[in-house]
Amino acid sequence: MHHVTDPIDQTLLNDWQRDFPLVDRPFATLGRAVDITEDEVITRLSRMRKSGRITRVGATITPGTVSASTLAAVATPPEQIEEIAALIDAEPGVNHNYLREDHWNLWFVATGPDTDHVEATLARIERRTGLKVMDLRLVRPFNVDLGFCMRGDTRVVPKPRTADTSVMQPGDKQVLQVLTRGLPITSEPFAEIAAQLNRDVTEVMHRIDILTRAAIISRLGVIVRHRALGWSANAMVVWNLSPDQIDLAGPALAAHPGVSLCYERRPVEGHWPYRLYSMIHARSRSEALATLQNATTLPELADVEHKVLFSTRCFKQTGAMITQREVAA
Repeated sequence: MHHVTDPIDQTLLNDWQRDFPLVDRPFATLGRAVDITEDEVITRLSRMRKSGRITRVGATITPGTVSASTLAAVATPPEQIEEIAALIDAEPGVNHNYLREDHWNLWFVATGPDTDHVEATLARIERRTGLKVMDLRLVRPFNVDLGFCMRGDTRVVPKPRTADTSVMQPGDKQVLQVLTRGLPITSEPFAEIAAQLNRDVTEVMHRIDILTRAAIISRLGVIVRHRALGWSANAMVVWNLSPDQIDLAGPALAAHPGVSLCYERRPVEGHWPYRLYSMIHARSRSEALATLQNATTLPELADVEHKVLFSTRCFKQTGAMITQREVAA
């Protein structure tokens, strides 16, 4: 594992990105798995969060199940990048903001409790920056798990699961919001979040289990910060395909080694014709380009027009907004 030499840290980062134990003292369970104490697990994970190797121990939520989101981009003059990025980051619903190598150079994700909230966020950004915001709504995901295999080059793409939103009950969104912000790294994290929500801990853990089984929670565990762990060459590759072509190309690309995300988005007429998106997270630019070259040999992608946008800077990376918060001043 690049940048991580301690074998226990490697195991904590690699083996617990999902299937985090739903028990009273989960970090004690992790400790038994690597033959260290609960306190040492807490110390190690706290240190890695402080150093930026992990963003949190918490959940990722399946897109479109309990909240709204969209990928958006603006074309920012180079001399205004810092200013415009700060204006975008100030929006509490923006949870990712990256600088990429393209005319459309600032790419961000706007999230919120509903579509109206997301659209209001985009409208404020457009008004405050004076720039056109390109709104690229999700059509269908093929792989949005973004788990990282930290040992070797083998990655298992999770089988697609259809989320069952019928299981949702009042109060579940508040639980999900806490999980996206991250569990406290303490001996009894579920008891702490239950106290925050003024609810019974057994009930909260039961709801988390139900939401996970229903695929509303797509992953519960250690959320790593890939750049800090050596995956510093990250390319968004967009492909110009018709919806019918994507039926076959999407699943094939999602399963391709080295492709960490894959989904279809709505194009923007006159500005952006691309429908199929994929992310390649690699340890070097040459490694990323080699992965892309291999992907272009897939029969479903033969001779397909595509564009590569390497990310050069991360301005913001947090959990999604699920429940209403105060908007930026």
